[in-house]
Amino acid sequence: MSAAVFSFSHGRSDAEALAGALGVPFHEISIHRFPDGESRVAAPEAAATTFVYCPLDRPNEKLVELMFVADALRRGGAARLVLIAPYLCYMRQDKAFHEGEAVSQQAMSRYLSSLFDRIVTVDAHLHRVSRIEDVFPSIEAQNLTATGAIADFAREQGIGPQALIAGPDEESIQWARRVGDRLGADAIAGRKTRRGDRNVEIDFPDCDIAGRTILLLDDIVSSGGTVVTAIARLKEAGAGDIHLAITHALFGEEIEQRLREAGAASIWSTNSVPHPTNAISLVPVLADALSGELKS
Repeated sequence: MSAAVFSFSHGRSDAEALAGALGVPFHEISIHRFPDGESRVAAPEAAATTFVYCPLDRPNEKLVELMFVADALRRGGAARLVLIAPYLCYMRQDKAFHEGEAVSQQAMSRYLSSLFDRIVTVDAHLHRVSRIEDVFPSIEAQNLTATGAIADFAREQGIGPQALIAGPDEESIQWARRVGDRLGADAIAGRKTRRGDRNVEIDFPDCDIAGRTILLLDDIVSSGGTVVTAIARLKEAGAGDIHLAITHALFGEEIEQRLREAGAASIWSTNSVPHPTNAISLVPVLADALSGELKS
């Protein structure tokens, strides 16, 4: 076969949907875990171009298994390995903040670059290094955005030019503006002051918030502190319904409950990682980016 999509059980349904969109076969990677904690990884016969779909939330065990499956697929005849990691782990730390710390972004770059020929991700959480191509200079890399998919989904829910698109902090204004432009709506961002991992203060600019529907956007929600505070501030300003849209939902049930109690009328996440709040499919975005692989 010339191309195929492979995945572990984690994210299998989304990988199957991607294979269907690309018109290529899907295969599940087999994992057997021994009593001592080691893994045996096996894959069916590889395609010349092999896509490996693996959301890298809770990543440590998956990273080891990616190493093994890359070996298995190369042995099986894969000439080109493409990693599709809608959520890409360990991108936040791009410098050593304290003596003796590892720079996880650089270490992850060297590791994944040794296994794959191309990496495709979505809204990677980058800071001082702003381009995914600079994170992975020795292989092909592409950082897609979920903003188009989020905007189109929001429009289907009745959110349009009358709404206010908000980001919880200065960094999020890039996503808020893209979604706002697509919906023809105004976009704002809060100013965040962090007091600790779970303690932040947020102030929004003076504008017409009272009574308006708010679409609050963030790329990653894990502890939830920033978004909970943002919702509270918007409610204090008299906001109407607040709908939360997230690219990467990394939080558990307790945080979801806190978000709803704070005033989130809806919580919509993309399927970058499997999560109960998944509502927005990234399959069309990924399929469009990967379609060129099938023409070569």
